[in-house]
Amino acid sequence: MLTKLFSSLCVSAICVFSNAAIAQDIQGAGSSAAAPLYQLWADAFGKAKGSKIAYQASGSSSGIRQIKEAKTDFGASDVALPASELKRHALLQFPSAISGVAVVYHLPGIKSQELRLTGDLLAQIFSGKITQWNDARLQSANPQLRLPAKAIEVLVREDGSGTTWNFSDYLSKVSTGWKAETGRDFVLRWQPHFRATKGSSGVATALRKTPFSISYIDYNYVLQEKLDAAQLQNQDGKFVSPGGESFAAALNNSRWKAEGGFDETLTNQPGAKSWPITMGTFVILPQVTASPAQTRTALQFFTWAFMNGDRLVGAADFVRLPDAIQARIFRELNSVTTRDGKPLSFYQ
Repeated sequence: MLTKLFSSLCVSAICVFSNAAIAQDIQGAGSSAAAPLYQLWADAFGKAKGSKIAYQASGSSSGIRQIKEAKTDFGASDVALPASELKRHALLQFPSAISGVAVVYHLPGIKSQELRLTGDLLAQIFSGKITQWNDARLQSANPQLRLPAKAIEVLVREDGSGTTWNFSDYLSKVSTGWKAETGRDFVLRWQPHFRATKGSSGVATALRKTPFSISYIDYNYVLQEKLDAAQLQNQDGKFVSPGGESFAAALNNSRWKAEGGFDETLTNQPGAKSWPITMGTFVILPQVTASPAQTRTALQFFTWAFMNGDRLVGAADFVRLPDAIQARIFRELNSVTTRDGKPLSFYQ
């Protein structure tokens, strides 16, 4: 759906694209979580405008590194870079959609969403302090289940991942022990006996092959790979399931919705229906570009996606951005310049 605020800004800027204005093929790299959405957008944009958008799901830290080194036309990350870092590298950043991190498990005889976990229990499992599924602390949180007397097989990401960053950001907010001992980062020092793998698809494959395992993964992979996901207790003490409704609830209870900004993380937001590990996914572009033709196409691509791609956001199991944020993004896209200081006009 074409949002009112975004539409009004585009009309005032005569934001009408012609096929002749879009001649460049471009490349992006980064977030594996956002890859399904960007692929849907790229396919639709290619059919409408004739440009090819190639995207490499190499992980958030890789996407950040490649855009800083000008090895790609846009980077993608599930973690927002601080303003000081954007300024230092002459970069522009904006969110593209909202998703979340799900806790997934492979427990024979236990169905999806039957397992309930708190943030503290999750921190103890992923720090190696709870090692058995029938641990009294887990059993107390799940009196309705008969948990097996089996070792917990913990599966984690070994590559630089925005999913890991948001997962550890949440645990740092709800567990003082986790914050002090592990903290938050793209790559963490896991217990030696944990099994590490690359990419969300790697986690999904390992989980299916490993009975009695647990891991964390981008929500869209839960649906695509038919994985079992746990309920988590949120800040209001309610057990909720991951999905569009609970991601939207977290967004609506955040400063993103109230202020039209996107500087805070969306983890551990208040609200009875809020999913506790909600996250935004971000695009990073040159603020001052040395490749005007490629950057112009990237700006056209994301503007087109916001104007025409709302239905595809839902199809990829993401949540669309509020109108106020889309309007702010369009204003900021108009601030991109060439190296000689001229505004990079990307509409005509």
